[in-house]
Amino acid sequence: MYFEQRTLEKPASCSGIGLHSGKEVNLTIRPAPINHGITFVRLDLQGLPSVTAQFKRVVDTSLATVIGNDGCIVSTIEHLMATFAGLSIDNALVELDAHEVPVMDGSAARFTEIIKNAGIKEQGVPRHYFVLTEQIELKDGDKSVVVYPSDTFKLTCSIDFDHPMVGYQSFSLEVTDEIFDTEISTARTFGFLHEVEYMKRYGLALGGSLENAVVIDKDRIINEDGLRFPDEFVRHKILDCLGDFSLLGMPILGHIVVKKSGHQFNHAFLEKFFAQKESWETCDVPQQCEIALNKSKSLAI
Repeated sequence: MYFEQRTLEKPASCSGIGLHSGKEVNLTIRPAPINHGITFVRLDLQGLPSVTAQFKRVVDTSLATVIGNDGCIVSTIEHLMATFAGLSIDNALVELDAHEVPVMDGSAARFTEIIKNAGIKEQGVPRHYFVLTEQIELKDGDKSVVVYPSDTFKLTCSIDFDHPMVGYQSFSLEVTDEIFDTEISTARTFGFLHEVEYMKRYGLALGGSLENAVVIDKDRIINEDGLRFPDEFVRHKILDCLGDFSLLGMPILGHIVVKKSGHQFNHAFLEKFFAQKESWETCDVPQQCEIALNKSKSLAI
């Protein structure tokens, strides 16, 4: 766990196509000053408009997480945002020349690679954390998101698909740079063949292919190279969750337990989180965090 804010040592760039738009996009991540947060800038629009990566800027969650402000939108941000969260990057300026973040290989591996190659710099000022003092939960049928007090950031996710290639899967981890890099960042997005065909028929997922997604037929994985992990599906759901929950705007000391959730339900939980202000405190140095955590140890799991 890091107690100083962090940014990149130098700019990092990559290019690819948007998963849903199919359009080529160039992306550059630049270092940013303290307390800047994550901001996206559209180089292709007049005036170079920008939008901050915060839950209140989310404008759509139907197929991906989309943020927008005054007509400036940036789509499919979840994998890049997960990378910032997984590598503990607090401040960055993301420039792109189209409306959608490139999908790359369907995971966060390329984003992780370019950021690590650029280097990560501690900025000498305290990080700010949300510290849970009591649990917060949102449930709807068999879907749920619950966050419990914890002295670290933990994430547990479970999925359950009525399909022989997926079924029930669960994965739990303490989120650290190394664990994110080796266990989560390379897990790819996935979809079922009939859903992919349907979306393409209606002009969606125009950039989707076997190069950037795991595609599942009735009884097999269509990709020739198969899966990167036996439970790659739930690992990718954790990747998506990291990206969605990073829109809190600050890292969290808590254990988030997610069951059968998606972008839309994750966003609904963020609204519940901020509505339940009595259930958390903010702190910015180890001593303050320790005081806040002592109030909630009996509830930690």
